[in-house]
Amino acid sequence: MNEFDIIIRPYITEKSTSAVAEGKYTFVVDINATKVDVKKAIEKIFDVKVLAVNTMRYDGKKRSRRQASGMAVGYTAKWKKAIVTIDLDPKAVEYTVNGEKKTKKYKNSIEDFGFAQ
Repeated sequence: MNEFDIIIRPYITEKSTSAVAEGKYTFVVDINATKVDVKKAIEKIFDVKVLAVNTMRYDGKKRSRRQASGMAVGYTAKWKKAIVTIDLDPKAVEYTVNGEKKTKKYKNSIEDFGFAQ
């Protein structure tokens, strides 16, 4: 599964907006994505260091509407939410590739979360 298929969109509410100060970002993710999938996707897309991922699954709500032939009953779609905690003070990571030292620096926030900070 592609990283952009795992992360569907940010989930912006008053509670999730206030949690950004603690380094917690909330996303709607694919229903079949695991915590490891979400962690790898967030790290690759936003170039941040993920410390923890908490996920919650939501069942669809029952909806009914009147039709000419009677009542039609259905459900809204199931969905999954992930709260990702990132490292607010990341250290640079050094590694070697073919004998050459390289340094990777992580960001300390997700700028493209959906609102201006």
